[in-house]
Amino acid sequence: MYKRARLRDTVEVPPEYLDNVTPELVKRLLQEKLEGRMDEEVGSVVSVAEVHDIGDGAVLPNRPGVYYEAEFDAITFDPQMQEVVDGEVVEVVNFGAFVGIGPVDGLLHVSQISNEYLAFDEENQRLASRDSNDALGVGDSVRTRIVTKSVDERNPRDSKIGLTAKQPGLGKHEWLEADRRRREAQAGD
Repeated sequence: MYKRARLRDTVEVPPEYLDNVTPELVKRLLQEKLEGRMDEEVGSVVSVAEVHDIGDGAVLPNRPGVYYEAEFDAITFDPQMQEVVDGEVVEVVNFGAFVGIGPVDGLLHVSQISNEYLAFDEENQRLASRDSNDALGVGDSVRTRIVTKSVDERNPRDSKIGLTAKQPGLGKHEWLEADRRRREAQAGD
């Protein structure tokens, strides 16, 4: 889920910028420090939006810069357990598909995609059913539910999000649309 959050953090202003500490400078330094980072409490910082307050600077021994505490608004992405998310398949491997949901990827394990057996088609980079024409490949849009979440703050790319598409209303968008048309046709009979 995307949120706009009011945050506080400390930023180091290098000596060459100390004659002109502005909200724009602090915003740029906060962007360099925080954007793309994962935090257990707020999720992934997507963007530093606006700096509201810059505190008094503090000098630390043996450090060349001056440290300012700043209050600012940030756009964050914090995936919530059981949240339904739309995403795009970014990679297919023999054990499932990685789905881009916001700034992070989640794993849709092969056992959580369909009730049909899906085999890995390495040549075409997709998971395909032997019983029907259903296949899931890179670029496909899917609707999933978040079922597991493990955040690694030090290495955000190592954070793990587990997804499922085996519940009603979840799955590849094309499959959902085909199901909807089938139900409408049956209701019209």
